[in-house]
Amino acid sequence: MFSRIARPTICIATRSLTTSSQNNAKVAVLGASGGIGQPLSLLLKNSPLVGELSLFDIAHTPGVAADLSHIETRARVTGYMGPDQLNDALKGCDVVVIPAGVPRKPGEFTEVEKCMTRDDLFNTNATIVATLADACARNCPEAMICIIANPVNSTIPITSEVMKKYGVYNPNRVFGVTTLDIVRANAFVAELKGLDPARVNVPVIGGHAGKTIIPLISQATPKVEFPADQLSALTARIQDAGTEVVKAKAGAGSATLSMAYAGARFTFSILDAMNGKEGVVECAYVRSEETECKYFSTPLLLGKQGIEKNLGLGKLSAFEEKLVAEAIGELKGSIKKGEDFVANMK
Repeated sequence: MFSRIARPTICIATRSLTTSSQNNAKVAVLGASGGIGQPLSLLLKNSPLVGELSLFDIAHTPGVAADLSHIETRARVTGYMGPDQLNDALKGCDVVVIPAGVPRKPGEFTEVEKCMTRDDLFNTNATIVATLADACARNCPEAMICIIANPVNSTIPITSEVMKKYGVYNPNRVFGVTTLDIVRANAFVAELKGLDPARVNVPVIGGHAGKTIIPLISQATPKVEFPADQLSALTARIQDAGTEVVKAKAGAGSATLSMAYAGARFTFSILDAMNGKEGVVECAYVRSEETECKYFSTPLLLGKQGIEKNLGLGKLSAFEEKLVAEAIGELKGSIKKGEDFVANMK
């Protein structure tokens, strides 16, 4: 099932995306001036799938838009800045990608400080995502909403609950972008096995944080096998890869470039499917009935209206079943935290 996953090829050139079709989709990037937003916008500008690129942020967006507008590709770029221009940025959008929010920060903390840091990150990003989801519900309620802003395990429930308040929630059109976990798993497996990473596919299910990230190495294509100790170490590396980047950047940021690539890959898959391309499959964190969690990431068959079919977990190894069982509690807590945030909003 997973061997037929259609993966777009992203190139830094005017040829950009290898695809057999074009359309005139209007795509918005909310948070377009940030560390993820700028390279993500560059990749989207390079794609023949995008006819209009609408960039929004609280600062610097006109400059980013002007810079990108000089690139010799077909997408028309418009920059919008500040709350007063948010509605205009979203009108008529087919796809909205949201990398807005504050990133993780490096540092050594006590356990109390760690809790405070997590709570501060949640409260800040939850407020940002709720505000942007509210604007989407009012201005482009039928758009595909792709959330990158962390913590995704909570920001997807937040987005869903906000859209429910307006009576426009469609679970087939709201996605938590977990693609970076798949991209990392593909790269790490290819590195260990001496394979071409472009030809490796490892489904990653669950959520998008720590132990909720569950790579299904047993379902990888091509088929690979690892000794138990190496499998455990590989799984831990995939789960903690974000911290690996934060530490390597030594205070200069988090995973922005790889996240931009992953966000572009997911957006291109959404656009391909909306264009009528068949067999487009991506993993994403969505409303789900595949487990006891309300939201769960699994491979999804995408279509013109969003999710065409949830392909489920597939056959899991005993090791993977244990990982799923261990993730459920944390996922439920994160989901409830997101739902409670919206319920308590004034």
